[in-house]
Amino acid sequence: MRAERVFGISSESDKIDYVKLVIPYHRARMRAQLHPALRLLVFFVLVLPASFIVGVATRLLFPHLDESARFLLHDATALVIYLVASWIMGRIEGRTIADYGLPWRRMFRGEFWIGAAIGFACISALVLALRLCGVFFFKGVALSGVEIAIWALVYTLVFVLVAVREEFQFRGYGLVTLTEAIRFWPAAVIWSLLFGAAHLVNTHENWLGSVNAALFGLLLCFLLRRTGNLWLPIGFHAAFDWGETYFYGVADSGITSPGHLLNTSMSGPTWLAGGAVGPEGSVVCTLLIAVTWLLCAWRLRPTPRPLPSDPPPLPVQSA
Repeated sequence: MRAERVFGISSESDKIDYVKLVIPYHRARMRAQLHPALRLLVFFVLVLPASFIVGVATRLLFPHLDESARFLLHDATALVIYLVASWIMGRIEGRTIADYGLPWRRMFRGEFWIGAAIGFACISALVLALRLCGVFFFKGVALSGVEIAIWALVYTLVFVLVAVREEFQFRGYGLVTLTEAIRFWPAAVIWSLLFGAAHLVNTHENWLGSVNAALFGLLLCFLLRRTGNLWLPIGFHAAFDWGETYFYGVADSGITSPGHLLNTSMSGPTWLAGGAVGPEGSVVCTLLIAVTWLLCAWRLRPTPRPLPSDPPPLPVQSA
């Protein structure tokens, strides 16, 4: 038997959950019968052991990897694990990866570049505000010649990978499925708190930096809500981190990396300058997130098909 329901991805707009898809009836019925909490449990039963096994294998096979290479390998393998687990759950539920916010046909198209422009504008506004507060200082250009292009490309690839992994991990399958149980914004708050807590493992991270990371995650949930997929949040996230680490050469969640374009420094009270955390640990960043939210709410036209807030109805079997 086959049934139609309004839940999926438009071939034109690739919004989450909204055009008619003809799917096998038994898959739709299975999804309706399995509580979202149970589906999340199955999902993490797939993800957590795989992550543990890959982590152990990485340490055994590559014991001498430096910290940067280990970080990139972790992000790449984590992305694969979450994609595969989401694909398996999609097979069970009669969905695709696009239904969980990542339509490949929208990859690096207009939404991504709009997000990138907003993200770079935000980090630029943040360092400018810190400069006006007298806690941020420019000291010249650190790179020259071909190094500028090489490091710019390296960090572009790195932060696109980081953004895709973090966005899909914290605002992909888990957010979509939890939304079915408790509606979008409660689910967004929970996943954003987890996103902020995850930053506490970073070197030199503090409580304000973690709070700002959670608020940043909530802003990205808002952008997902407005656009219907993750590509604008991915562009925003990647460009913000790229500007922070490469262009302005400041600490990103307490981590300072080599190969930055500008020589800069920060000095002042930790609550204002951010301390070892970097700009993300400043109260100015908190204010910037609020202002960015208001501007995006004003300028970004909402999708005509918002993310679902209720569990999808059980399809009616045709005669």
